[in-house]
Amino acid sequence: MNDENSSEDIDLDQDRARAGSTPHIGRYVLAISTVIAIIALSIVWISRSN
Repeated sequence: MNDENSSEDIDLDQDRARAGSTPHIGRYVLAISTVIAIIALSIVWISRSN
């Protein structure tokens, strides 16, 4: 019986609690965008110094 006022703890594994899996894509997007930003800023900095 599931009562909203029940004080029982529900233990779920991580995938089931999130209703899916976590493919860690955000990590790759952050790394790639950081590298692109460094390259772009380096190009701007080098081109202005000439």
